[in-house]
Amino acid sequence: MIFKNIKERIRLFKVKNKEPYLSFYQIFGFYPKAPELYEQAFIHSSICSTQEGKRINNERLEFLGDAILSAIISDIVYKRFPNKREGFLTNTRSKIVQRESLNKIALKLGIDKKINSKKYAFIHNKYMCGNAFEALIGAVYLDRGYRFTYKFVERIVEKHLELDKIAIKEVNFKSRLLEWGQKNKMLIAFDLTGTFTDDDGTLVFQTSVTLEGTPLAVGIGNTKKESQQVAAKAVLRKLKKDKDVIQLAEHLKNKKSSPE
Repeated sequence: MIFKNIKERIRLFKVKNKEPYLSFYQIFGFYPKAPELYEQAFIHSSICSTQEGKRINNERLEFLGDAILSAIISDIVYKRFPNKREGFLTNTRSKIVQRESLNKIALKLGIDKKINSKKYAFIHNKYMCGNAFEALIGAVYLDRGYRFTYKFVERIVEKHLELDKIAIKEVNFKSRLLEWGQKNKMLIAFDLTGTFTDDDGTLVFQTSVTLEGTPLAVGIGNTKKESQQVAAKAVLRKLKKDKDVIQLAEHLKNKKSSPE
């Protein structure tokens, strides 16, 4: 590791524009090989430019980072809690990668100071920092590979998260979704659509969530409450990440507020 750092510092002396390298090292503890990836990770779509017909912002890196981060956190949680069942592991991972948690991590890392965006977008998008953190993970993966990214995320988890406390913390996705519905004056409904037994003979519940009568997600679980939580979590994620669902919600909201 020491030898690698020395090599990177030697390479740094040959670089004309050292500022991106130095600033990233100060925040993240390593020198980037391709600083342009990290710069792109912090470009919000509100100020994105077009180069050779391609839109330059952090959305694609965010997509990639989301998948990489989920895989790494899954592995970390799996190893940390060797005797826990799938439901526990899934819930623990969800608490770690939810936008509120990623926002907190991003602020601790100083990512908010690196983001390039329109002022109005930064004010109104409370998840911008968490999204940029996911984009950062995508950049690290492309720049350094999976193994390096794993170690990078692992260090962040060890320094900024208390996994044991997170694991027992209750996150009520249903209440959060209902609050969203009340805030936007839209009807959220949970309907038990079926029950069945799995291969082990365990009773499984299936719940559907609708927004103003339009189905958005289905959740299954070993209890009715668990199936509601799974479905609500899926809807909340779609309302943040799925452009079609975001547009649908906006359409239904406008339709409901418009006079007949």
